[in-house]
Amino acid sequence: MRGVLLDTSVLVEIERGTLDPEMALTGEDGPCEIAVAAISIAELLLGAFLATGVRAERRQAFAEHMIESYPIVQYDVATARHHAELLAHCRRTGTMRGDHDLIIAATARATGRTVLTLDRKGFEGLPDVRVR
Repeated sequence: MRGVLLDTSVLVEIERGTLDPEMALTGEDGPCEIAVAAISIAELLLGAFLATGVRAERRQAFAEHMIESYPIVQYDVATARHHAELLAHCRRTGTMRGDHDLIIAATARATGRTVLTLDRKGFEGLPDVRVR
């Protein structure tokens, strides 16, 4: 079974109700295991902390639901190594990416997962990073 790592762009659309998380369960090679990078949880929680009222409560509840529903992949030493390699690649080629996108890419690469994103340009062209 191959795994996918949900990018924050996908999580936001799931929260908004415009994407079904089950669509990620089947990939080109059959069934997929869904996971979420810890940095994406931080981005979801940031959205909750910056919101007010009912919107803040809804966003907090969604973040907690994601934490409870899917494996959360931590930033560990293996991910740090991949992150450093991707940063070096970007600096050498002059193709900088968003800090969090690189952490998500490194997390996917370190765990053999494919990044499922709505922002392909943030990930395409990174060595050994699969994007869907």
